[in-house]
Amino acid sequence: MRTIADNRIELGGERAATGAVTVSRTEVGERVATLGALLMQYGLVLVVGWIGVMKFTAYEAAGIQPLVANSPLLSWTYQVLSVQAFSNVLGMTEIAIAVMIALRPLSTTLAAIGSGLAVMMFLTTLSFLFSTPGWEPSLGGFPALSVVPGQFVLKDVVLLGGAVWLLGDILQDLS
Repeated sequence: MRTIADNRIELGGERAATGAVTVSRTEVGERVATLGALLMQYGLVLVVGWIGVMKFTAYEAAGIQPLVANSPLLSWTYQVLSVQAFSNVLGMTEIAIAVMIALRPLSTTLAAIGSGLAVMMFLTTLSFLFSTPGWEPSLGGFPALSVVPGQFVLKDVVLLGGAVWLLGDILQDLS
């Protein structure tokens, strides 16, 4: 809610506007929330899309190999596809998710699908915390996380939260 105070002063018997505008805390909060929502949405687009593009490199394919190989959900894929081929499929999927989320201004339905897929993707990557050896023994084991997969995957809690929030926000738009 924008409020404009009676910001006028008397100058020689005439009232003149000072030009001062006061903005309520509510309006500032709404603006900050709008900015946060845009940063969340397009931050997810950037991160998911960038990671998707990286999946086409041998470096990234080799980096995810131990995570996938130890996963009860995904290890079977290496019986069907090579390490690089699976990484390429995953990259295409991640890029498609990023594009669907980015298209929210044109299609809230498509963005909802992309957000739902992002939620499932982040839940899958978080499962690597439990399926890939990653507790650092030199620090006493649990709860000390190794860099990979522990700290590498732990950031996905925040990305999952962003994807869940975005899905909820889009579903509200659809109703």
